[in-house]
Amino acid sequence: MSDPVRVAVTGAGGRMGREVIEAAASRAGVTPAFAVNRSETAAIAGVDVEPAGQLSELLTTDDPDVLVDFTGPESAVRYVEACAAADVPVVTGTTGFDSSGTERLRAASREIPLLKASNFARGVAALRRAVREAVAAVPAYDVEVTETHHNGKRDAPSGTAKTILGDIESVRTDLDERTHGREGEAPRRRNEIGVHARRAGDVTGEHEVLLAGNRETISLTHRAGDRAVFAEGALDAAAWLVGRDPGWYDFDDVLE
Repeated sequence: MSDPVRVAVTGAGGRMGREVIEAAASRAGVTPAFAVNRSETAAIAGVDVEPAGQLSELLTTDDPDVLVDFTGPESAVRYVEACAAADVPVVTGTTGFDSSGTERLRAASREIPLLKASNFARGVAALRRAVREAVAAVPAYDVEVTETHHNGKRDAPSGTAKTILGDIESVRTDLDERTHGREGEAPRRRNEIGVHARRAGDVTGEHEVLLAGNRETISLTHRAGDRAVFAEGALDAAAWLVGRDPGWYDFDDVLE
């Protein structure tokens, strides 16, 4: 049997960091290498959590096969650049990068394999394929995208919603304007996609695409019942990424 893939995890104190550590600790074929967090955090699933400031040193001394990151845009860029310097592949599910952050990730991907995805649920991958097909089949229909997440989510719309919007616009080039919510007198324009972000309670994640026209509606929806589905997908991506050539990858590459 081959040795398990040793996975380092950043943002261990966050919702997704904790899920990834717990999933890696209980899953065959992978094992936690180490975990870091910016604030002091108790051990998770038997894995001690080290200060994030020690990441560069840990990448050298503990020699992980891959690092999984679910943090924030600024910290994620720093972590990725540290991994590039240590020649460690990275899987990141962090969203909300600005153009400068994205360019720094692109630069790092020229040194190491870097897989960036807004969502690691296989069901979302299926939803995206279904959305592209449906939008192409009803080219004159109005399109609305709605996403719902827990009340602590920072970026809006979600990274997944933005990915779905990109899918829609790749098929419907006539839809070149995104309208975020509506207020007052706001008749719909033919070239717009309505975009709505809701934040409430502890909702893990819901995404809906509504197509309407010709006296009918089509609704395509994905609901995540537990964050574990994202953690498992991220570990699928991590195991797949080990040994790849430097470059920019996404979750579709894993599924295909």
